[in-house]
Amino acid sequence: MERITISLESELAEAFDALIAERGYRSRSEAMRDLLRAELESARQAQEPSEYCVASLSYVYHHHQRELAERLARHHHEHHDLSVSTLLSYIDHDHCLASSILRGPTRQVRQLAERIMAESGVRHGQLNQVSLTEDDHEHQHVGHDHSSRHRHLRPLS
Repeated sequence: MERITISLESELAEAFDALIAERGYRSRSEAMRDLLRAELESARQAQEPSEYCVASLSYVYHHHQRELAERLARHHHEHHDLSVSTLLSYIDHDHCLASSILRGPTRQVRQLAERIMAESGVRHGQLNQVSLTEDDHEHQHVGHDHSSRHRHLRPLS
């Protein structure tokens, strides 16, 4: 690990310390590492998206709106290879918060998320994406007496 020193204006340092306390970080270093990782990943994705990703798509929709729930379900069924799961939370009598886990080729995951968020009646759509790298290797799984070569997708650091 490498140690670096930064200088901040007093107001910025106070705001950073308030954020650290609010989010429950143990130290400035932990908070700074997370901020740097997020910013570097965002810049990397903008310049050179990874081939694979895992993502969380959240959105609010009016579940009584004509055929909207069916259209949303159809998107997920038509892309069952990308859609891992969806959790629905009922906000009130009319609105649901959907949280979907998507995984697969980055371009296809983004296209699916964009189609869902573009549906009339879908609001507050957010896609949080984590880039993955392909790791092809051989190892033994518990309970099996043989090893096999297969692929894992691992988060980029």
